[in-house]
Amino acid sequence: MKVIADVKGSQSRESRVVARATTVTTLLFIAGTASGFARDLLLANLFGAGAGTDAFMVAWSVPETAAPLLIEGALAFLLIPYFSRAVEAGQSLNHVVWATLPKAAIALVLLTGATAAAAPLITRAIAPGMQEHALASHAMQVISLTVLGFGLAGLCSAALRTQKIFGPAAAIYLVYNAAIIACIAVGHDRWGIICAAYGVALGSLLMVLIQTPALLTHVGPPVRSRHHTAIPWMLFAPIAAFTLVRQAQVFVERFVGSSLPPGSISYLNYAQKIAQVPMVASLVLATISFPLLARSLAAGDHATAARRVMADARVAATLVLLATAFFVAHAPDVVGLLLEHGAFTAADTEATAWSLRLYCLGLMGQALVGVLCRVYFCGTRPAWYPALVMSAGLIVTGLAAPLLAAPLGVGGIALANAAGISLTALLLLRGMRAPIPEFSQAALMGTLARLSVAAAAAAGGAFLLRPVSATWPLAVAVPFEAVVTTALFAVGAVLTGRRRDLSLVLRRGEES
Repeated sequence: MKVIADVKGSQSRESRVVARATTVTTLLFIAGTASGFARDLLLANLFGAGAGTDAFMVAWSVPETAAPLLIEGALAFLLIPYFSRAVEAGQSLNHVVWATLPKAAIALVLLTGATAAAAPLITRAIAPGMQEHALASHAMQVISLTVLGFGLAGLCSAALRTQKIFGPAAAIYLVYNAAIIACIAVGHDRWGIICAAYGVALGSLLMVLIQTPALLTHVGPPVRSRHHTAIPWMLFAPIAAFTLVRQAQVFVERFVGSSLPPGSISYLNYAQKIAQVPMVASLVLATISFPLLARSLAAGDHATAARRVMADARVAATLVLLATAFFVAHAPDVVGLLLEHGAFTAADTEATAWSLRLYCLGLMGQALVGVLCRVYFCGTRPAWYPALVMSAGLIVTGLAAPLLAAPLGVGGIALANAAGISLTALLLLRGMRAPIPEFSQAALMGTLARLSVAAAAAAGGAFLLRPVSATWPLAVAVPFEAVVTTALFAVGAVLTGRRRDLSLVLRRGEES
């Protein structure tokens, strides 16, 4: 009885930790998202969508690649399980973290220098048909500092999250966007869009500074210790390969988009920024639960790990499918409300909304990839399966993008992205029984099918009701449309859920 009570007490404490962390992280995520919208709104207002913004978006490929590689992606997938195993083995996290830092810093400095030196070659490789190569190269050389800043920020975040400290890590995008906004506001008249590059570089360094006090408090000050297990860097190769291949989908978009009229790369970027907000929001719980998932797998508790992944996937799918229904029905109103100000015209809104509607068809795939890939990277041996299936998705995107761009324009590129990432999600789901034998693929597929039907019905109903708010100001119409879509989706989810429950009852009655 005492053992059962101890287990229940441990689960209760863990639930309270997750609940508190989710609340703090969600609030900071909302603040970070709001600042990101303010940043994108300011860029669109002052610079619109043209050759100059295309050049900046190409330079932005560096932080877009470095962030999933060094903050929330590959480095976190390597370090959090590594730190968790060290703690489970009785080692001091303080010793392990500070032993890791010097070598990591040297590697990041060298990589930063290499990125800056290769900037002219990288920009031409990404967007050969772009007009402003000199501007893109200059911006990328400035922005290359994010490799160092993001890498150190990612190491701090991994250490803090292992200690179940989530607040400082969740605040990094707030200070990052604040630095960009400040630099744009101060320098846009004097330096043009290059001022945004200075803001990106400064913001990456602030990401490290905002976490430093918490790192010193909760992990401890620098110490020297030779008694720790070396980082299994061999595990980093498949994780990095997966992350880079996933990011290569954006490179395909920009490569194909550079041959379309000026502004096409910007339309895709603005559409992605809007569509990825619900996707990132859906992964908040998965981000918080990842250290707990790593602990469960390290302890061999596959049943707990399966329940955690299933819960994370259900939450993620619910949020992104609701967002998909809303964007499909009301993308022009959303884009118009957020971006159609100053230099951003009605034609820009139309092109961005078209891209958004097609890009968001892959949101569920994006969210599932974000949830499921974490499982594969918690083991003690290199896991190449995620990189292989991500490569299959990239091939689909690479083949489909130029074919669909001809009849559909920038929307065709967005649709190709959705097709590629959806294939990757299905293949990751198919392989889940290898790392977690207790995981039920059929149960998750049933939930996804039910929610997809509800989302399709909600999108259709919301689209039919568009005339109701067609003449309203967008500031009033968009919130009303969001409420209507949410209500339709909730009704659809309840009705399909009841139908599923009824079928289960009938099936059990026949078996009896």
